Amino acid sequence: MIQALKPSIERQSPVASKPAGFSLIELLVSMSITMLILGVAVATFSAALGRREREASRTDALTSAQAALNIMSREIGNSGYGLINSGLVLSDCTEKRIHFRSNIVNTGNSMSTDSPGEDVTFYYDSVSQSVVRYDAVGGTSGVINRVSDVDFIYYNYSLNGTATAGAATASTGRVNIKLTVIMADVRQQPTNQTVTLTSDVTLRNSPYMLGQY
Repeated sequence: MIQALKPSIERQSPVASKPAGFSLIELLVSMSITMLILGVAVATFSAALGRREREASRTDALTSAQAALNIMSREIGNSGYGLINSGLVLSDCTEKRIHFRSNIVNTGNSMSTDSPGEDVTFYYDSVSQSVVRYDAVGGTSGVINRVSDVDFIYYNYSLNGTATAGAATASTGRVNIKLTVIMADVRQQPTNQTVTLTSDVTLRNSPYMLGQY
Protein backbone atom coordinates (compact mmCIF):
# COMPACT_ATOMS: atom_id res chain seq x y z
CA MET A 1 0.00 0.00 0.00
CA ILE A 2 1.45 3.20 -1.09
CA GLN A 3 1.19 5.97 1.39
CA ALA A 4 0.87 9.49 0.03
CA LEU A 5 3.79 11.58 0.90
CA LYS A 6 2.81 14.81 2.55
CA PRO A 7 5.06 17.67 1.85
CA SER A 8 6.79 18.83 4.94
CA ILE A 9 6.27 22.46 5.77
CA GLU A 10 9.16 24.15 7.53
CA ARG A 11 8.34 26.77 10.03
CA GLN A 12 10.15 30.01 9.44
CA SER A 13 10.84 32.31 12.33
CA PRO A 14 9.79 35.88 11.80
CA VAL A 15 12.69 38.27 10.93
CA ALA A 16 13.10 41.03 13.45
CA SER A 17 12.99 44.49 11.78
CA LYS A 18 16.08 46.75 12.29
CA PRO A 19 15.21 49.97 14.11
CA ALA A 20 15.57 53.17 11.99
CA GLY A 21 18.05 56.03 12.85
CA PHE A 22 21.56 56.18 14.32
CA SER A 23 22.87 54.58 17.40
CA LEU A 24 24.25 56.70 20.21
CA ILE A 25 27.83 55.78 19.32
CA GLU A 26 27.33 56.72 15.65
CA LEU A 27 25.80 60.03 16.70
CA LEU A 28 28.71 60.85 19.03
CA VAL A 29 31.28 59.98 16.35
CA SER A 30 29.56 62.12 13.72
CA MET A 31 29.27 65.05 16.13
CA SER A 32 32.96 64.77 17.02
CA ILE A 33 33.98 64.79 13.35
CA THR A 34 31.71 67.76 12.66
CA MET A 35 33.12 69.73 15.59
CA LEU A 36 36.67 68.96 14.45
CA ILE A 37 36.01 70.17 10.91
CA LEU A 38 34.23 73.27 12.22
CA GLY A 39 37.14 74.07 14.56
CA VAL A 40 39.67 73.82 11.74
CA ALA A 41 37.53 76.05 9.53
CA VAL A 42 37.11 78.69 12.27
CA ALA A 43 40.84 78.67 13.06
CA THR A 44 41.75 79.05 9.38
CA PHE A 45 39.26 81.88 8.90
CA SER A 46 40.44 83.67 12.05
CA ALA A 47 44.09 83.38 10.96
CA ALA A 48 43.20 84.79 7.54
CA LEU A 49 41.45 87.77 9.18
CA GLY A 50 44.50 88.34 11.40
CA ARG A 51 46.84 88.38 8.40
CA ARG A 52 44.54 90.74 6.56
CA GLU A 53 44.40 93.14 9.54
CA ARG A 54 48.18 92.94 9.94
CA GLU A 55 48.79 93.83 6.29
CA ALA A 56 46.23 96.65 6.50
CA SER A 57 47.97 97.98 9.61
CA ARG A 58 51.36 97.75 7.89
CA THR A 59 50.03 99.56 4.82
CA ASP A 60 48.60 102.37 6.98
CA ALA A 61 51.87 102.68 8.90
CA LEU A 62 53.92 102.79 5.69
CA THR A 63 51.60 105.36 4.12
CA SER A 64 51.73 107.63 7.17
CA ALA A 65 55.50 107.28 7.50
CA GLN A 66 56.07 108.00 3.80
CA ALA A 67 53.86 111.10 3.97
CA ALA A 68 55.76 112.35 7.03
CA LEU A 69 59.12 111.73 5.35
CA ASN A 70 57.97 113.61 2.25
CA ILE A 71 56.99 116.63 4.35
CA MET A 72 60.27 116.69 6.28
CA SER A 73 62.44 115.94 3.24
CA ARG A 74 60.91 118.75 1.19
CA GLU A 75 61.41 121.38 3.88
CA ILE A 76 64.83 120.22 5.05
CA GLY A 77 66.02 120.13 1.44
CA ASN A 78 65.22 123.84 1.14
CA SER A 79 67.35 124.64 4.18
CA GLY A 80 69.68 127.55 3.47
CA TYR A 81 67.72 128.89 0.51
CA GLY A 82 68.54 132.57 0.04
CA LEU A 83 71.25 132.40 2.72
CA ILE A 84 75.03 132.11 2.56
CA ASN A 85 75.20 128.85 4.55
CA SER A 86 73.40 125.51 4.81
CA GLY A 87 70.72 127.03 7.01
CA LEU A 88 71.22 124.52 9.81
CA VAL A 89 71.16 125.99 13.32
CA LEU A 90 74.15 123.96 14.48
CA SER A 91 73.62 124.57 18.20
CA ASP A 92 70.10 123.13 17.99
CA CYS A 93 70.64 120.14 15.69
CA THR A 94 70.88 116.76 17.42
CA GLU A 95 70.11 113.15 16.67
CA LYS A 96 66.46 113.66 17.64
CA ARG A 97 66.08 117.25 16.49
CA ILE A 98 66.84 119.34 13.41
CA HIS A 99 66.53 123.13 13.30
CA PHE A 100 67.01 124.99 10.04
CA ARG A 101 66.30 128.32 8.40
CA SER A 102 65.65 129.44 4.84
CA ASN A 103 64.93 132.78 3.19
CA ILE A 104 62.00 131.74 1.03
CA VAL A 105 60.22 135.11 0.81
CA ASN A 106 63.47 137.03 0.13
CA THR A 107 61.88 140.39 -0.66
CA GLY A 108 64.22 143.31 -1.17
CA ASN A 109 67.26 141.05 -0.75
CA SER A 110 66.45 140.79 2.93
CA MET A 111 68.34 138.08 4.82
CA SER A 112 65.68 137.80 7.54
CA THR A 113 63.94 134.50 8.21
CA ASP A 114 60.87 135.74 10.04
CA SER A 115 58.15 134.59 7.61
CA PRO A 116 56.09 131.41 8.00
CA GLY A 117 58.05 128.32 7.01
CA GLU A 118 61.45 130.04 7.22
CA ASP A 119 62.47 129.03 10.76
CA VAL A 120 61.42 125.43 11.31
CA THR A 121 62.31 122.69 13.78
CA PHE A 122 61.40 119.01 13.54
CA TYR A 123 61.83 117.03 16.74
CA TYR A 124 60.76 113.81 18.41
CA ASP A 125 58.39 114.04 21.39
CA SER A 126 58.79 110.86 23.44
CA VAL A 127 55.77 111.65 25.64
CA SER A 128 53.26 111.68 22.78
CA GLN A 129 55.39 109.37 20.61
CA SER A 130 55.16 111.74 17.67
CA VAL A 131 57.24 113.89 15.37
CA VAL A 132 56.45 117.57 15.90
CA ARG A 133 56.99 120.49 13.54
CA TYR A 134 57.64 123.82 15.22
CA ASP A 135 57.46 126.99 13.15
CA ALA A 136 58.81 130.06 14.91
CA VAL A 137 56.03 132.07 13.26
CA GLY A 138 53.24 129.56 12.66
CA GLY A 139 53.47 127.58 15.90
CA THR A 140 53.46 123.84 16.60
CA SER A 141 51.80 121.05 14.62
CA GLY A 142 52.05 117.27 14.55
CA VAL A 143 53.62 115.48 11.60
CA ILE A 144 53.00 111.84 12.54
CA ASN A 145 52.06 109.96 15.72
CA ARG A 146 52.60 106.37 16.93
CA VAL A 147 56.33 106.79 16.33
CA SER A 148 58.77 104.87 18.48
CA ASP A 149 61.89 106.64 17.25
CA VAL A 150 63.33 109.15 14.79
CA ASP A 151 66.98 109.77 13.98
CA PHE A 152 68.62 112.61 12.07
CA ILE A 153 72.05 111.58 10.80
CA TYR A 154 74.26 114.37 9.47
CA TYR A 155 76.87 113.78 6.74
CA ASN A 156 79.72 116.27 6.58
CA TYR A 157 81.68 116.65 3.35
CA SER A 158 85.37 117.31 3.01
CA LEU A 159 86.93 119.13 0.05
CA ASN A 160 87.65 115.84 -1.74
CA GLY A 161 83.97 114.83 -1.52
CA THR A 162 84.29 112.30 1.29
CA ALA A 163 81.20 112.25 3.55
CA THR A 164 81.46 111.39 7.24
CA ALA A 165 78.53 110.89 9.60
CA GLY A 166 78.63 112.94 12.78
CA ALA A 167 77.29 116.05 14.48
CA ALA A 168 75.94 118.82 12.27
CA THR A 169 78.66 121.23 11.10
CA ALA A 170 79.07 124.01 8.56
CA SER A 171 80.12 121.38 6.02
CA THR A 172 76.98 119.24 6.39
CA GLY A 173 75.60 118.55 2.92
CA ARG A 174 73.25 115.65 3.49
CA VAL A 175 70.85 114.48 6.20
CA ASN A 176 69.48 110.97 6.59
CA ILE A 177 66.09 110.67 8.30
CA LYS A 178 65.28 107.33 9.93
CA LEU A 179 61.68 106.96 11.07
CA THR A 180 60.40 103.99 13.08
CA VAL A 181 56.61 103.71 13.27
CA ILE A 182 54.60 101.52 15.67
CA MET A 183 51.95 99.40 13.97
CA ALA A 184 48.58 98.93 15.65
CA ASP A 185 48.22 95.65 17.54
CA VAL A 186 46.32 92.99 15.59
CA ARG A 187 44.58 89.96 17.07
CA GLN A 188 46.49 86.71 16.93
CA GLN A 189 49.59 88.58 15.77
CA PRO A 190 52.74 89.61 17.69
CA THR A 191 52.32 92.93 19.50
CA ASN A 192 54.50 96.06 19.33
CA GLN A 193 55.44 95.50 15.70
CA THR A 194 57.34 98.36 14.02
CA VAL A 195 58.26 99.38 10.51
CA THR A 196 61.26 101.59 9.64
CA LEU A 197 61.65 103.92 6.67
CA THR A 198 64.55 106.17 5.73
CA SER A 199 64.98 109.19 3.52
CA ASP A 200 68.24 110.73 2.28
CA VAL A 201 67.94 114.51 1.96
CA THR A 202 70.53 116.58 0.10
CA LEU A 203 70.94 120.12 1.41
CA ARG A 204 71.18 121.56 -2.08
CA ASN A 205 71.86 125.08 -0.72
CA SER A 206 74.81 124.05 1.44
CA PRO A 207 78.19 125.53 0.37
CA TYR A 208 79.53 122.11 -0.62
CA MET A 209 76.52 121.15 -2.73
CA LEU A 210 76.38 124.58 -4.40
CA GLY A 211 80.02 124.09 -5.33
CA GLN A 212 79.13 120.94 -7.28
CA TYR A 213 77.06 122.85 -9.84
